[in-house]
Amino acid sequence: MSIEELESVAQAMVAPGKGIIAIDESTGTIKKRFDSVNVPNTEENRRAYREMLITTPNLGEHISGAILYDETIRQATKAGVPFTKILTDAGVIPGIKVDMGAKPLAGFPGELVTEGLDGLRERLAGYVKLGAKFAKWRAVITIGEDTPSGTCIEANAHALARYAALCQEAGLVPMVEPEVLMDGDHDLDVCYEVTEATLRSLFGALYEQNVMLEGTILKCNMVVSGKDCPDQADVDEVAEATIRCLRSAVPASLPGIVFLSGGQSDEDATAHLNAMNQMGPHPWPLSFSYGRAMQSAALKLWGKDMQANYGEAQAMVHLRAKQNGLAALGQWKKGG
Repeated sequence: MSIEELESVAQAMVAPGKGIIAIDESTGTIKKRFDSVNVPNTEENRRAYREMLITTPNLGEHISGAILYDETIRQATKAGVPFTKILTDAGVIPGIKVDMGAKPLAGFPGELVTEGLDGLRERLAGYVKLGAKFAKWRAVITIGEDTPSGTCIEANAHALARYAALCQEAGLVPMVEPEVLMDGDHDLDVCYEVTEATLRSLFGALYEQNVMLEGTILKCNMVVSGKDCPDQADVDEVAEATIRCLRSAVPASLPGIVFLSGGQSDEDATAHLNAMNQMGPHPWPLSFSYGRAMQSAALKLWGKDMQANYGEAQAMVHLRAKQNGLAALGQWKKGG
């Protein structure tokens, strides 16, 4: 894929009023989600659940892309149609999570580095054959008393940049995801500082590895108060701090930024995105790449009765996609 083709895929991923649905939970993570609704974590249940999500009628109205897991990109509907074909026919771009998860960073207790570069070139070639057009790699930055260290930020930025360069070589748009976690009692200002340092390190590393920003998408956290902070920033404070941070650290040549929901409530994730877009225009489109905030309400319905609630669960997926699509335009209204 040429840089022009990478650019057009990246731009389609952040088309106006559309965002990404993340259905790339690992087998361990989906188990936690299934446990919460008393659904056994079997391969068939995982397949059936993902089929419910991706066959949602009119999904492509507000969803531009779907991030899949290794197991999921190889699966098909009960009728035998590959998931990638269902998505493509619905106008949704198939993507794939390619990292191997965050592991303890040796020498830095409590800090993590994402692994998965070994053998990545070959894995990417396989995913291209399966129909993937973009990929995702998530780095995890934890805020604590003495963390994150500069070493942790740099190690993760370097890995993200190596991954991104390999993606573009393979003809895939890299989605780079440095997530500063909400866990902790830090305030908004601390989250701002850590997020800014992380993004600056990331874009420095991408530049050093000759990654073409025009064919890259950033997925990042919003600047929010830590989950246990007694003083929680309100919607406008979060939106203002996040925009200020992005303008300070993210080059304007990037085609777009999508936010992760990162443990926010469904409504908070939508309200924050909406407020940011009402503060525009910005150098880049701001949209969403939500997992839990797109799925949690539908999972509860589906988990109660997989057959009887199937249509209702899909209607909930479509509603959440529509609400977040409106928020990506700054047109969402609470209770709408």
